[in-house]
Amino acid sequence: MSVPGVSAYLRLPPGDRESSPWTGFTRAHWEAAADGLVRAAWRWATPGGALLDLPGRPSRSGVRSDGLEGYARTFLAAAFRVAGAGGADPYGLLGRYADGLAAGTRAPGREDAESWPLILDHHVRGQPMVESASVALGLRLTRPWLWDRLDDGVRDRAEEWLRGALRHLPAPNNWYLFPLTVAGFLESVGRGDAGTRRAVERGLDLLEGWYRGDGWYADGDGRAFDHYNGWALHLYPVLHAHLGGDAALLGVYGPRLREHLEGLSLLFGGDGAPVHFGRSLTYRFAAGAAVGLGAVTGYSPLAPGVSRRLLSGCLRYFLERGAVDARDGLLTPGWHGPHEASLQAYSGPASPYWASKAFVALLAPADDPLWTAREAAAPVEDGADRVLALPAPGLLVQTTAADGVARLHNHGSDHVHPAQGDTAGAHDVLYGRFAYSTRTGPTSAANPADNLLSVEVGGVASVRCRIRPLGAGHGDGWGWAASWHRPVFAAGPPMVPGLCASSVTVARGRYELRAHRVVGLPRGARVRLSGWATGPDEPLVSQLRGLYGWEVPDAEEVRAPQGTAFTRWAVLPRLSTAPSGGGTAVLVALASLTAGPDAAPLAGVAEVVRGSAERADGEVVEVRWAADGSVTRIAFTAGTCAPGVSVTHAP
Repeated sequence: MSVPGVSAYLRLPPGDRESSPWTGFTRAHWEAAADGLVRAAWRWATPGGALLDLPGRPSRSGVRSDGLEGYARTFLAAAFRVAGAGGADPYGLLGRYADGLAAGTRAPGREDAESWPLILDHHVRGQPMVESASVALGLRLTRPWLWDRLDDGVRDRAEEWLRGALRHLPAPNNWYLFPLTVAGFLESVGRGDAGTRRAVERGLDLLEGWYRGDGWYADGDGRAFDHYNGWALHLYPVLHAHLGGDAALLGVYGPRLREHLEGLSLLFGGDGAPVHFGRSLTYRFAAGAAVGLGAVTGYSPLAPGVSRRLLSGCLRYFLERGAVDARDGLLTPGWHGPHEASLQAYSGPASPYWASKAFVALLAPADDPLWTAREAAAPVEDGADRVLALPAPGLLVQTTAADGVARLHNHGSDHVHPAQGDTAGAHDVLYGRFAYSTRTGPTSAANPADNLLSVEVGGVASVRCRIRPLGAGHGDGWGWAASWHRPVFAAGPPMVPGLCASSVTVARGRYELRAHRVVGLPRGARVRLSGWATGPDEPLVSQLRGLYGWEVPDAEEVRAPQGTAFTRWAVLPRLSTAPSGGGTAVLVALASLTAGPDAAPLAGVAEVVRGSAERADGEVVEVRWAADGSVTRIAFTAGTCAPGVSVTHAP
């Protein structure tokens, strides 16, 4: 099958538009993709096969750890592929991994050509603990064809290396699921003990404390909600229970996965892209791992044809946009192709291979409905616009069927460590903006910010770090979410005493009503609100119009030359005002992002009602929509920071 820009290493079969009318992809395409990605990476293996030293910029953990990462993450893809095929291994991949396991564990920690680094505490080059989970899960999945055929000496050495994950300190987040996964494997092969039991109990106890509701876990004790929910916080415990046949655990974690998929399924665009939000986005189609896991375990609200549509759409989206290098067949560090701004300091050349988690779908056998049912429309393209509020994580999902765009309005996820205060050093463009989508990415920190309310004091613009949710809800065709934050500054004093902003997003159709109440403004401060960043060659229209409180209703166009993950150069609309004398400002605007070729202007779509007793120049905003005359009412209760907010919408 010819997919533009895809390396010949993948050797994809012809497409099948009869069974897969949207993507043409079948189970054979998934097997071919797994085989091709693994085989291409093995060209860079050390002679003994213990390390896969892929070319590229090393991570902060160092080259040896990166080589282990190459081994472990590709092993996970090979394991899902072989286990799902009942042991069929047409390229003899498991034999290579068996050799690499023997070589890597012969003298861990030694500086030679093959030895794996030791597993230490997370702050002491702890990346090998992450990779231990992929090694353990791969061994558990392929036990009859790999582990059971090893000699006792190799098994003993592998156990000793893996036990480093049980003896050392994980990072205070999803990392606690790595020792759990290692312990689960050791127990499955009769090597359990008090240490493995402690690792499992500790991981599950922490996970319980991180569960917030709506199918969402916080990634640690703070408020980090992102794709790690699907590819880690659901994946590891559900697989642990599923592979172990633990019905009691599945009875707890399975329903949470099902509920998570209610919202996650709306975060894939009609083109297959997942919403561009949160860290580690170079893992790309791993965003579909929870969809595959739900289909494999039966804990999914989605019809099998819908699940395959989401999974294959996501895989194909990245394959045809340069995620795999056309020459070498390697997954590149980035989003579409290589993209430095999509990476974190812990990202190395093999980091993208956590995308292997999407191949969990291959655990569903060939005769499973996931593969035999006809592809069906994804939720974003089934003919209806959707708005879904997720109060627990503080997120608002908005999709439009006409263009297949999914948007995520963020009023609750900030990835700020719970011990960290409101400082600009905690700012992260992948969390701090008010909105994200499947067609746009945030601008860089060095360029004008998209989708942000900022306060400019003394020429320095504020950023949004810690986010305090104020609630979320939805009705028939509309929804809202609200939060407040303290604007913080990278230069000068970190914050202005008493300065804070309460913000509400109301989504309806393609429109986003954005209302903000800023208190404590110093004299001379300027407030700016920006919209979506788009590129000149993209068939996207970004609109922003002031409805109340802005100097002029028409937004200026601002340039972001560093672009986004979707375009190398971008522009964005921006409103501004400088309230006379400072104090409190209530500001209202209407925004829109659409791929429609003839997007009508926002003028006349909605207006602030100013004739009632409670006027917009106080604590209440009332907005009338021209299409049907309905009124949205946003009330900020009295107070300074952390006020209550109520939102209603009625004919």
